[in-house]
Amino acid sequence: MEFEKTWPECSLSSGQQFTNTSVVIVGAGIGGMCVAIDLIKRNNCRDFVILERASGVGGTWHANTYPGCAVDLQSIVYSYSFAPNSHWSRDFPGQKEILSYLTRVAEEYRLYEHIRFCSTAESATWDDDARKWKATVTVAKGSKDAEATPSYTLSSDFFVSAVGQLSQPNWPKIDGLETFRGKTMHSAAWDWTYDLKNKKIAVVGSGCSAVQIVPEVAKVAKQVTVFQRTPHWILPRGDYEISNLRKTLYRWFPFWQRHWRRRYVDQNETEYISNNFAGHEENLKLRQAAIDMMHEQLPNRPDLWEKLTPDYPVGCKRVVVSDFFFPALGLPNVQLETRRIHSVNERTIRLVGTDGKAEDASSDFDLIVFATGFRATDFLHPLEIYGRKGRPLHQMWKDGARAYVGTTVEDMPNFATVLGPNTGLLHNSFILIIEAQSRYINGLIKPVLEARKSGGALALTPRADKIRQFNDWLQSRLKVFAVSSDACNNWYKTEKGLITNLWPGTVLEFQNLMESVDYGDYVAEGDDNAKELVRDKRSVHKVGRVQEEGGFLERLSLGKAMMCIGTGAVVSAVLMRRLTFA
Repeated sequence: MEFEKTWPECSLSSGQQFTNTSVVIVGAGIGGMCVAIDLIKRNNCRDFVILERASGVGGTWHANTYPGCAVDLQSIVYSYSFAPNSHWSRDFPGQKEILSYLTRVAEEYRLYEHIRFCSTAESATWDDDARKWKATVTVAKGSKDAEATPSYTLSSDFFVSAVGQLSQPNWPKIDGLETFRGKTMHSAAWDWTYDLKNKKIAVVGSGCSAVQIVPEVAKVAKQVTVFQRTPHWILPRGDYEISNLRKTLYRWFPFWQRHWRRRYVDQNETEYISNNFAGHEENLKLRQAAIDMMHEQLPNRPDLWEKLTPDYPVGCKRVVVSDFFFPALGLPNVQLETRRIHSVNERTIRLVGTDGKAEDASSDFDLIVFATGFRATDFLHPLEIYGRKGRPLHQMWKDGARAYVGTTVEDMPNFATVLGPNTGLLHNSFILIIEAQSRYINGLIKPVLEARKSGGALALTPRADKIRQFNDWLQSRLKVFAVSSDACNNWYKTEKGLITNLWPGTVLEFQNLMESVDYGDYVAEGDDNAKELVRDKRSVHKVGRVQEEGGFLERLSLGKAMMCIGTGAVVSAVLMRRLTFA
């Protein structure tokens, strides 16, 4: 029973211990939930708090609710390996279905009792003397919890940031925008109280969010004008409804679902070359596939072909997938505008003309939708982190974020970030990265908890030389990537050209890198008994990894794989029958 359990199996962060806990996790999205679940499974720890500024779990899938919002990877790989879902309705499910899945997982692992909703971590400061983090938390005004206290300080032994790379909307700076008398909204904060019917709508942007929004709003709007700054390479999505037969197989034969997950992981891994290396044969095949689809879906529209064909190689920017964007641009009530935006006035968006002077575009807009992405290179923004001797992280990262294995940071003891610098992918599911990071982070948390249990305190900080060596290696590999080209303007790199968002290898490479924690890569501080915990394990602490790559069965053709599985099922049935009647 709960009252029979001892720390850290039970939570101390309630009642008089409300402001003290072992681990603070910021963010109840996919990353934060994964770290919390691993705390329970791997460290038998329930003394943790998840701070979530929103009113529900899900992170980006709670925040982004715009029309057409859906994942751009297969559902079977866009889910936790330890929580398979046999009920996905589609190969590329929508936002509501993904949020429902994440809600179910949170309920299954009893995460809700650890989450403090409508609570924002404004800052976190490392206390050198106490060897603890002190997080300043504000509670949303108007919430019930705010009636008790609008803010408080939460102490912890370990601090994990899981705010993600796509959490802060990027609002473009446009002259006169504040004078616009119509409605404005960002795709990441959609206002569903606003009626789109028969409205004249401007959509600023043509990336992943825009290609999902435009086909949907075009169904009800009087006019939609898409303001495209730069075209994107758009490939077929190939979405389909998952049959009841497959759902049944997934439910009653879990190995079948694992088989298909591995096939998809392997399939996506093969796109590592085509998505990252400009000029490679596979890269050119993707380019041609994108052009072929555009010509097929916009027949006899060479005027649009020219505007929609990028002048950079595939992989320079994130590849977009959609089956409906091009057909939507061919509708009579949809217009594509490629001239740069100059300014905005009361109802009009003004453009830069051929002579460089401002001229009016279509006027009388009722709504401007900004599908302009996120502040992806501003890691952890607006959370402020202060490490040893008060060193501010935002100053350390002002010229570009860097970390050790994308997870731990110089002068930041007992600190980790999920999906930190150089952990992004162009070719596969980032959940595979998150799970590898989560295991590694819990490997770091383990001795910290053990030290506290013995009455001591332990601080682990990555060695500066290890961080430098890792990042030098990482940046040298990224130099040959398409995104590194000077001709490429993307959110994977800073204004000075430092690539801070991409991992330069395959998922398998990252998983292998993270399957062991080498305590020799860290400076251990604390009393002698606490430091002895990592000295004894200085070689490595094996945290393992999930085998996501396919084996013999996945390398077979689909027909042969089904034959092997079917044969195995028949043989098993015969053996079970003989054992039953023996």
